[in-house]
Amino acid sequence: MKDSKYTTIEEAISKFPEENEVHLRGWVYRERKSNKFTFIVLRDESDIIQCVIKKSNTPDLFEEAQSLTIESSIKLSGEIREDNRAPTGYEVGVKQLEIIQIAEPFPITEYQSIELLLENRHLWLRSRKINAILKIRHTIVGAIHEFFRSRGYYEFDAPIFQPMMSEGGATLFKVDYFEDIVYLSQSWQLYAEAGIFSLGKIYNMGPTFRAEKSSTSRHLSEFWMAEMEAAWMKLGEVTEVAKDEIRFIIKKVLENNKKELELLERDISILENYVKAEYPTIKYAEALEILNNNYEMEVPWGKDLRTIEEKTLAEHFNVPVVVTHYPTEIMGFYKPPSEENPEEALCFDMIAPEGYCEIIGGSQRGLSIENMEKRLKSEGEDPQNYDWYFDLRKYGSVPHSGYGVGVERVISWICGLDNIKDAIPFPRTMDRKEP
Repeated sequence: MKDSKYTTIEEAISKFPEENEVHLRGWVYRERKSNKFTFIVLRDESDIIQCVIKKSNTPDLFEEAQSLTIESSIKLSGEIREDNRAPTGYEVGVKQLEIIQIAEPFPITEYQSIELLLENRHLWLRSRKINAILKIRHTIVGAIHEFFRSRGYYEFDAPIFQPMMSEGGATLFKVDYFEDIVYLSQSWQLYAEAGIFSLGKIYNMGPTFRAEKSSTSRHLSEFWMAEMEAAWMKLGEVTEVAKDEIRFIIKKVLENNKKELELLERDISILENYVKAEYPTIKYAEALEILNNNYEMEVPWGKDLRTIEEKTLAEHFNVPVVVTHYPTEIMGFYKPPSEENPEEALCFDMIAPEGYCEIIGGSQRGLSIENMEKRLKSEGEDPQNYDWYFDLRKYGSVPHSGYGVGVERVISWICGLDNIKDAIPFPRTMDRKEP
């Protein structure tokens, strides 16, 4: 049976001063003991609050509390009052205390190297920082679902075991599949292109796997991608959908997570500007002109933009910028050449400012089987593996487009994180598969 007398710390603070008596339960976040007082900073899923046990008032409780250690689990009751010296401006005078479990010495101390925190990720999830990030992640994931469902998109699931590549063979994870080999999904896209001929406009949120041998602060081997695909949609329209989605996500975070943003010391005024601002759309050729003429970077045509170039470009506009029409020769086989200039593909990236770079990649989809077969062969792929995909071009083919949002990249950007590994509960990289 649920013990209804207990509330969260956040609820207890919100009901003060109408209700002074509180019943709380959680974990010891901090503790400090003296000859006369025991101070406990209690943590639960909602917040922290200082609790004090005074020896002269409750000597038995004071003695019992001497055994408490960091992360011990407890229940307590007492009277809440305002105290500007306390971490959240409130303090509880403890009248009753029940110790559930005394924790062993906690392995995470004031020394907190990145490697130590990753080794103890299962425990570091309890930190106020990760707690705040996970709450913002919750809002972002919910916002993505709300955005697409409110626009008439259907949620559509695709297999994680896939027989062929979608984003380049060099980043495939091979998996034994009975007597055969399959690959972990690089993208939902190819199957989504089948789904639109039934549902018209679809979206998905799912795990994505890329075997990139990269140890940067921007890469994960397993991450979540929010993807969309729509029949009849061309490049000019799909880029505007992407802009609307990002503004909608940020708006929802500002509505629901200001407390968490403040805890992460994120400048809220910057995010407020991203909600209101217009996001420019420029072609790859224009991007090169800006980089070469304004910043003397000497980027040649045909070269994909590196992190430093994306960062410079985003700083130039100081808001997210959409770059379209990258060189066809460096794009995926399904990204078609423009009729006006076949050297330019009908594709786009959205680049986020503040050094976070690419957060969205998408394109109009190719309709020419001949062109796609040619490009697959040039990449060493057997076009016969894509026969079912080419069928989509044989039976009522129509223009269509889609894109994928790197969820952890968006979380990192909105939260102002130094490392994408903190944007996901248990990060997986080329160097880490545990815990």
